[in-house]
Amino acid sequence: VQLVESGGGLVQTGGSLQLSCAASGFTLRAYDMSWYRQAQGNERELVAVIRIGGGIKNYEDSVQVRFTVYSDDAKNMVYLQMNSLKVEDSAVYYCKGRVTPNEYWGQGTQVTVSS
Repeated sequence: VQLVESGGGLVQTGGSLQLSCAASGFTLRAYDMSWYRQAQGNERELVAVIRIGGGIKNYEDSVQVRFTVYSDDAKNMVYLQMNSLKVEDSAVYYCKGRVTPNEYWGQGTQVTVSS
């Protein structure tokens, strides 16, 4: 079982990035898939969730409207489209898959937004 994130990088304020999370060893449609982020010195926080089956999505207030989470069942991948990026969005972004009692994390991808 593995989750691998990609797509992070350096972008200027107002720019966009799309993060990808590739799942292997399980079918992500059967899991709640989440994106978390952790800025240096801060706790890891939930950014967005796409619920089992993909019909329900939830977002942290500060990213509402700017970020979109979606999945591609055929590719067994989940994405986080991030628009209008701000300096405070800079963090390591992690993908997580969860259905009790199983929980899987990726290794993270760094997003840095410069002013």
